Amino acid sequence: MVGSSLKELVEFLVKSLVDNPDKVNVTETTEGDTVIFRISVDSSEVGKVIGRQGRIAKSIRSVVSAAGYRQSKHVVVDIAE
Repeated sequence: MVGSSLKELVEFLVKSLVDNPDKVNVTETTEGDTVIFRISVDSSEVGKVIGRQGRIAKSIRSVVSAAGYRQSKHVVVDIAE
């Protein structure tokens, strides 16, 4: 599946940011050409994934969107709070 490599990328990026990588959960849903990744982390570490003014979240979305573009997929990254 094309999305699985993108899922691994999302997991790698998020697990690199948090102190408890075991509590990172990434779920993948596909709707047509759109792949939706929902990230959930420990409630105390949501801020580390979002960053100040959402800069880290925006960067994660940019990297994953660029990787998805190469595979002709539209990617949406959602961070569950």
